[in-house]
Amino acid sequence: MNGHRVLRLGETLWAAFAILPRLWRGAWGAILAAAVVWSIQPLAAGAASLIWAAVGLVATLVLVGALGRIAITEDLPQARRLGLGPAGLQFGRPELRLLCAGLLCAVFLAMILSVVALVLLALFGMAELDAQAIELRQWSAVGPVWKLVLLAAVTVFALFAVVAFSVRLSLFAPATIGRGQMVSLQSMSIARGAFWPLLVGLMVTSAPKIGLVLLWGAGLLSGTAGWVVFAVVLTAFQAPLTLAFVGAAYRRLDVQG
Repeated sequence: MNGHRVLRLGETLWAAFAILPRLWRGAWGAILAAAVVWSIQPLAAGAASLIWAAVGLVATLVLVGALGRIAITEDLPQARRLGLGPAGLQFGRPELRLLCAGLLCAVFLAMILSVVALVLLALFGMAELDAQAIELRQWSAVGPVWKLVLLAAVTVFALFAVVAFSVRLSLFAPATIGRGQMVSLQSMSIARGAFWPLLVGLMVTSAPKIGLVLLWGAGLLSGTAGWVVFAVVLTAFQAPLTLAFVGAAYRRLDVQG
């Protein structure tokens, strides 16, 4: 049960940034392994891509497992008591629980997206907009302004609902490790009442990923070299930063026991 704890955004972000050095120090091996595995993805083709997919999944689970253990504990010795391996290299039941919990969350979000997509398609179909005008980008001839405004508002609301579910599920990894059992949809109860701090915090800690997207959009990242930069930044900076934040949030929100 989630008590009456309040998630203070500034305090949680500060805690997340403060434990980053500990995450890098305790999980450097897992970070390096994941960066190497994801960097060689362009070389995987044909049957090799299946092998790479399996190795990539394992490397990702090892990385999340290591970062999650460190993020929800006070120090590295305590994280090791939760199963943290040398340099963050371990694979055990917690990693399998993370896999199952992640799959359940992904299936749930896919169902939500499917429902949202069907509703939007039905609404756009009922609006009887001028398809030819849309293709020609003649927006003034598409349909009445009130219809366009209403459809835009409904679309924004539907997409926000998907984001809301994603944010409320964001604590599934630290909760699965912290509780020693698979936690998927139950993580929404842990995050109850903390949506806005979680949303803003996840946006702030997404700075490395946002930077990569901007560089890619500007044409400064492309080809194999661009992919390697993506792999290194996402594994060495984005993953630790995200897990540090959700781990700090979980420690403040989960009052079980």
